[in-house]
Amino acid sequence: MTKQALLIIDVQRGLFEPAPHEGYAVMERINSLAERARAAGVPVVYIQHETRTGALAHGTDGWRLAHGLQPRDGDHFVRKTTPDSFLRTDLADKLTSWGTEQVVVCGYASEFCVDTTTRRAAALGYPVVLVADAHTTHDKPHMGAAQIRAHHNATLPDISSFGVKIVATPAAEVVF
Repeated sequence: MTKQALLIIDVQRGLFEPAPHEGYAVMERINSLAERARAAGVPVVYIQHETRTGALAHGTDGWRLAHGLQPRDGDHFVRKTTPDSFLRTDLADKLTSWGTEQVVVCGYASEFCVDTTTRRAAALGYPVVLVADAHTTHDKPHMGAAQIRAHHNATLPDISSFGVKIVATPAAEVVF
């Protein structure tokens, strides 16, 4: 069996209040994924974006995990300052120390941190399972959130130049 890690990106109060597209359903799917990952001995990693000031400043209420998310003792946490969950963080070191061979990606925002982290993971040689119905965003002036998610579910798996597969899989079909 492939050694995996579940990456839960930026499901934070400052980003989920007001809720993004299917926000509560996405959070329920993420909680289910986390429970299944833990049961299989797969590390669960909560990644939190932070800024120097504002709603996502480290330690503020907006920076904290969103209400309804269910972290457990033994879960892992990574702080980041860019859309790339690997840049200037210890995520790669954690994955290496666990012998990770594949990452499962979910969270917020489909077009920013989820997209960038998926691409970076693949560039580092990790096959990626993008949980197709467990990433989200808010509507944008140019496109609705549902369309943005659908776009990423369709385009990220088309990238073959990294040499590893990216697959978009519904949460109910993710196997740990």
